[in-house]
Amino acid sequence: MGKVTGFKEFERKNISYAPVKERIKHYDEFITPLNKKEIVKQGARCMDCGVPFCHSSYGCGVANLIPRFNDLVYKGEWEAAFRTLMSTNNFPEFTGRICPAPCEGACVLGINDNPVNIKSIEYAIIEKAYKKGWMKPQIPKNKTGKKVAIVGSGPAGLAAANQLNKAGHSVSVYERDKRIGGLLRYGIPNFKLDKKKVVQRRVNLMKEEGVEFITNAHVGVDVSVKKLQKKYDALILCGGASEPRDLPISNRDAKNIHFAMEFLSQCNSKVEGESFSKEDEIVATNKRVVVIGGGDTGSDCVGNSIRQGAKSIMQIELMPKAPPIRDANNPWPLFPRIFKLSSSQEEGCDMDFNVLSKDFIKDADGNVSGINCVKIKWGEKGFDEVEGSEFVLKADLVLLAMGFLGPQQSGLIAELDLESDERSNVKTRGFATSKEGVFAAGDMRRGQSLVVWAINEGRECALEVDEYLSKKPSMLNSKDGSLYEYKVLKN
Repeated sequence: MGKVTGFKEFERKNISYAPVKERIKHYDEFITPLNKKEIVKQGARCMDCGVPFCHSSYGCGVANLIPRFNDLVYKGEWEAAFRTLMSTNNFPEFTGRICPAPCEGACVLGINDNPVNIKSIEYAIIEKAYKKGWMKPQIPKNKTGKKVAIVGSGPAGLAAANQLNKAGHSVSVYERDKRIGGLLRYGIPNFKLDKKKVVQRRVNLMKEEGVEFITNAHVGVDVSVKKLQKKYDALILCGGASEPRDLPISNRDAKNIHFAMEFLSQCNSKVEGESFSKEDEIVATNKRVVVIGGGDTGSDCVGNSIRQGAKSIMQIELMPKAPPIRDANNPWPLFPRIFKLSSSQEEGCDMDFNVLSKDFIKDADGNVSGINCVKIKWGEKGFDEVEGSEFVLKADLVLLAMGFLGPQQSGLIAELDLESDERSNVKTRGFATSKEGVFAAGDMRRGQSLVVWAINEGRECALEVDEYLSKKPSMLNSKDGSLYEYKVLKN
């Protein structure tokens, strides 16, 4: 490493946020990135640790060559750092913003000190690449004549499309919604990931590279899967784990109880100029909002509810509150399960843990008015209700953010009659489904997971599809630099 004592000399420094009072007035990104001088220092903190767990299976989902690009940033070799980053990660502009950074949890320095600020370095590299004009269309020189259809334009579908286009195949991406991006576009709030400045910027670049995007095309509903199979040489399913986990308790039919993704999708669509009828619109304004689920999706509901002017917000979670430091059963290099407020939770909401929702309460007009709850205590065999701990949460809007069960079974999966695993995900051998020429990747195959793992799924699936089409080892996995290293086009 260029600065072998850097981790001793420099402290970890994090990005800063705009003041809460300012940022809740808008839906724009509100981080202040570290300046160049600070980023160089953060790169210098990377140790010559010998075995870098940050890009092992415990750390980065796409196996980024983290020590290498950290060192290059420290040395001021930004373009080389950019090439290194792009060799493993198709979309660092996404992960540099929204990834929870398991790489930092696996950082060797993190054993007894603050880990290297890898996420901020990644963000700085890719944004400099756009500013300097290094991010230019990478148009394949040779075309194979093979055609691939990808269903779903989330991170897995986009990664597969990007890789297969590099290999010279003609790629068409089918998306059932109005805009490209899947979860990136409709699930993650605009204030965490700007849709026009970041997501659409990359989609436009992929269009220039030759990828075709077809929107308002719900495959398995208004687009026939069989017709796609006849038209294309391979079909990749990247529809995600779109079936939300429900809460089938008494009075579930009350009005103003919605799945989190219904609310989040509308919020993002409004930011992009779309409007909804009064009957269909989900609004938190002047309402007592209860979010059931303590994860990132629930947190995103909190941030949007605050910006809509909710009267009050309560976020409840079935599980216990995480400890402030690692437990003995959560050692390094596992992802640290510690309590930390999200930026949205810091903006203002009440939180409660070990809470079981017993039944919803509805008024005479059929609207939800509250939730009967009870505190629980966890043990080795599950949980027990705490006697005498019953209480009522008043609510005008309830948002269910309890995760996802798997892919939608009707339509696409039913028409293809695909095999499913015990968790209802599409069953594959490698990435090949039970139907010839049909592959699956991302949350549709592995279940609900992180964006970085979806990108990895798309990359690995693309490799397998390329070998299927070309009947030879894929250059997408070659270490000779032809496709593995990202080529920078010179002016």
